[in-house]
Amino acid sequence: MPQYQIVGQDIQYVKVYLNSGEKIFGDAGHLLMKTASVNMQTKMRGGLFGALKRELTGGTFFVTELNGPGEAVFAGIFPGKIVQIPLNGQGIIAESHTFLFAEDGVNYDSQMARLSVGILGGEGLFLARFHGNGNLFIHSYGGLYIKDLAPGEIIQVEASHLMAFQEGMQYSVSRVGGLRSLLFAHEGLFFVTLQGPGRVWIHSLTAEQLASALIPFLPSGQQGGFQLPI
Repeated sequence: MPQYQIVGQDIQYVKVYLNSGEKIFGDAGHLLMKTASVNMQTKMRGGLFGALKRELTGGTFFVTELNGPGEAVFAGIFPGKIVQIPLNGQGIIAESHTFLFAEDGVNYDSQMARLSVGILGGEGLFLARFHGNGNLFIHSYGGLYIKDLAPGEIIQVEASHLMAFQEGMQYSVSRVGGLRSLLFAHEGLFFVTLQGPGRVWIHSLTAEQLASALIPFLPSGQQGGFQLPI
């Protein structure tokens, strides 16, 4: 079985140690480095249909397979926490952008979400679904809050902060507040209601929040990114 080490506090990365014949797959955009002994291949895992479904979730069409022996390092694109989730037959529904990598026994699929959850939560009509057996690694944006719900216990999570939840939980979307909240409080109007039993992962930061916070510090007229001198 591959060995893992999560390093750091608020800006984390994870080391993966693969023995000969061991395999993982992940998002190449999160791969920092690998030793030369690790064989890397880009594949359309799950066939054309599986790749198309991943594209619908906002994930990558192709995934990168890494075969041992050797070491590889993965990290998220924002400050935050890396979460190791042993699936053991349990499915996880998650934002596709949180995916780092998974063991070979994990299936990366998608699931039709309730229409309002998909649109209002910013994930289109589909959410990423991970199921099977093996370890899954996802990363939060900012701080991470984990909530275990007892049977019948209900919480409401602002839609853009919902990172992942266990498959089989009942969920729906509802509007909280009114027009005044939207115009003056700048709060999201839509909350995802989840009912236990099950575990929910919530991240404290969204990509939109980070981008908004950085805009005042960008040079006038510059939208970010590297600008070549003229």
